[in-house]
Amino acid sequence: MAVFTKVNNKDILNIENQFNLGKIIKFKGIKKGIENTNYLINIRNKKYILTIFEKRVNSRDLPFFMNLMSSLSKFKVKCPNPVKSKKGKFVFKIRNKNACIVSFLDGNDKKELSYNDCYMVGRNIAKLHMASKKIKLYRKNSLSISSWPNLLSKIGIKINKLSKNLKKLMKDELSEIKEKWPKNLPSGIIHSDLFVDNIIFYKKKFHGFIDFYFSCNDYLSYELATCVNALCFKKRNNKYILDKKKSSNLLKGYEGIRKLTNSEKKNFNTMCKGSALRYLLTRAYDYLNTPKNAIIKIKDPKEYIQKLNFHRQINSYKNYIK
Repeated sequence: MAVFTKVNNKDILNIENQFNLGKIIKFKGIKKGIENTNYLINIRNKKYILTIFEKRVNSRDLPFFMNLMSSLSKFKVKCPNPVKSKKGKFVFKIRNKNACIVSFLDGNDKKELSYNDCYMVGRNIAKLHMASKKIKLYRKNSLSISSWPNLLSKIGIKINKLSKNLKKLMKDELSEIKEKWPKNLPSGIIHSDLFVDNIIFYKKKFHGFIDFYFSCNDYLSYELATCVNALCFKKRNNKYILDKKKSSNLLKGYEGIRKLTNSEKKNFNTMCKGSALRYLLTRAYDYLNTPKNAIIKIKDPKEYIQKLNFHRQINSYKNYIK
């Protein structure tokens, strides 16, 4: 958690000259986040976020992210809205790195969602998906199922020190999931990273989604599966257990706006297993390859071993609803 790129008064003056925002009164680095550098900037009674893109974001993807957020804002989906410079561009250079300025969403994330929060998040994911169907943009999911075999091949047997036979578990599950992975489900643009820190609440009510820098085209139900894994498990005595009322409320909220097809329900358990395996793979890789002195906090892969094992024990959409 850190500000990777330091900004000074000269940089701020440069921003003032490039944008029609007015005088920047105050700027402050935001310590949250592990991918990019973010600053909160104050201009009279308005706030904006300055994002400086670090190494892990491909510059070729930036037009997709900018145009997506801009289009979603026009469709009344609550999210940061990128600001164009005087030259009509969303992306500009700061310290030789790509950067952008987006509107600030008042509010904060929550460590844990209530049952009603899950319902409202579900409704707003559906609104995002419905709006994204009208947006003619495309970005391949760089962490889709086709990328998992290559990722697994880079995870050595040292990972078994974390959990006995973990490498074999991941290999066996990948084989089974690939065999069952559906060929044709409703798809569109998904956020693809809806963990609690990317969901904003204001005055205890849902207020919007942030951090769209993993957004891509994929199965819509895969987004919901990721949300079940990220938002609907409770931790009790170091064990992760599905809170079925949370997953049920999430799915009911979603279906209040967009009905899931029979095929999506039939394949939902496979989507949940796939999502759990995807996060297990990336966390296992980071666990082995992130230097001990790195700024980034390594996330525990064991969480997703437990979640994957839970999904392995069930096989029906009904197991996720009350």
